[in-house]
Amino acid sequence: MISHRGRENKNNEMGSSDFSWKLADHPKLPKGKTIAVVVLDGWGEANPDKYNCIHVAETPVMDSLKKGAPDRWRLVRAHGTAVGLPTEDDMGNSEVGHNALGAGRIYAQGAKLVDLALASGKIYDGEGFNYIKESFNTNTLHLIGLLSDGGVHSRLDQLQLLVKGASERGAKRIRLHILTDGRDVLDGSSVGFVETIEKDLADLRAKGVDAQIASGGGRMYVTMDRYENDWEVIKRGWDAQVLGEAPYKFRNAVEAVKKLREDPKNNDQYLPPFVIVDEQGKSVGPIVDGDAVVTFNFRADRMVMLAKALEYADFDKFDRVRVPKIRYAGMLQYDGELKLPSRYLVSPPEIERTSGEYLVHNGVRTFACSETVKFGHVTFFWNGNRSGYFNSEMEEYVEIPSDSGITFNVKPNMKALEIAEKARDAILSGKFHQVRVNLPNSDMVGHTGDIDATVVACKAADDAVKMILDAVEKVGGIYVVTADHGNAEDMVKRNKKGEPQLDKEGKIQILTSHTLQPVPIAIGGPGLGPGVKFRKDVPQGGLANVAATVMNLHGLEAPADYEPTLIEVVDN
Repeated sequence: MISHRGRENKNNEMGSSDFSWKLADHPKLPKGKTIAVVVLDGWGEANPDKYNCIHVAETPVMDSLKKGAPDRWRLVRAHGTAVGLPTEDDMGNSEVGHNALGAGRIYAQGAKLVDLALASGKIYDGEGFNYIKESFNTNTLHLIGLLSDGGVHSRLDQLQLLVKGASERGAKRIRLHILTDGRDVLDGSSVGFVETIEKDLADLRAKGVDAQIASGGGRMYVTMDRYENDWEVIKRGWDAQVLGEAPYKFRNAVEAVKKLREDPKNNDQYLPPFVIVDEQGKSVGPIVDGDAVVTFNFRADRMVMLAKALEYADFDKFDRVRVPKIRYAGMLQYDGELKLPSRYLVSPPEIERTSGEYLVHNGVRTFACSETVKFGHVTFFWNGNRSGYFNSEMEEYVEIPSDSGITFNVKPNMKALEIAEKARDAILSGKFHQVRVNLPNSDMVGHTGDIDATVVACKAADDAVKMILDAVEKVGGIYVVTADHGNAEDMVKRNKKGEPQLDKEGKIQILTSHTLQPVPIAIGGPGLGPGVKFRKDVPQGGLANVAATVMNLHGLEAPADYEPTLIEVVDN
């Protein structure tokens, strides 16, 4: 999982001798208030209907906050260019969302970084590509990742360009190990993606390049687990990709996906592992000594576990049976603290001087908490892709173990109550100036596509917010309630008219992905002066504007290069 070991940072990250961490005092807002920062994961704002689980659910607390509009409740952008992604058609995600919330500035992110590197050709000049290229003459290049155009973990067009670029630079034998999606895109769309990439591979074969799909499986059942929740998921992928072994064998991948989907228990997310075999029934592409391997997902969280299995000599999470000596690179580095993987094709954004680091240097004591599935977001990603503490004497991070071995719709309350209790206790303790939490329910349950369970999840999150806000009330503090991206507010695919889209059998097409909707931000609490309200001159405000806003509420001015604050103080 993402490492959270303690770590102290150097004081000067700007490279300037006159740089100071000291922030100016805000001219009108006092220091010393306890501020609760609550992130509702996957909580967007959309038109009310029966597929808007936030609307359907009993959410009296969030409903009451909404009545504070426009002075103390508004919407902010959480997708596309507002969070460093290439276009407004790119949905936000938890990683880029928390990066923006914590950094206070907009950095080019995953997909955009890869797009730039591919467009310029820079990706082929770097140390990572040159390292794997050494295997091209005599061995196979293996590409492992999510076959999808969802743009959350990977993109099909990037894979196509990488395959083309590698073949033009000497790769004579290429094997793809595909993971079907159905989570960030519609279930059933995997067949079309496989057909598209198969056509590209056929074109390469016509040019003399031995290029084939070698194995596959559904993303939630094969390879793409995260936070060390279930190592069996990684093992299934290892067996197929490295050992060339799987319970299902096919001659081609299109047939594999179509056949496996005929079983009503299977969908794209949970497709069982399969391998492609030759006429003798032998796997066409096991990973062997001397081969090059690239995990082509740009998003980190669901590649870290596989990266450990591929790179760590002392790995002990499952029996790898055979550990080939390979040249391995990630599309990006997935964990900066662990330096994992040690080689990568595209350098990550260098996020420095995050709000959390500034606050620590200005005497703000911080508590951060979530359950396992989002703990890294409220710590690692919030802190600019850095593990551990900036100052262990000033900060405390608490991780509550998530339920393992079940899908989240089985227990949609998740750990919301436990997170809220930890936050309440931290607020009432008087030890912290900022108490920061992530409530994962609306996102993690929303991803299952279970509408009834997502309604329950939204209520659980709202109940948790109440407990936290009640504690804020008792200590005379301030709250900032926001979200990182949309999800639960729209659970169906829609046509151009905005109506629910139907499949060939006339059934509603469930949407399991994030959305392009804006998210709310609400401020309040007894510690918030009556003159504090949202500005009207930042209409396109996004998640990156939240950092300066929170700094102001701590009685501090934000750094000059931060995105502008969302609040102003009006004299009464």
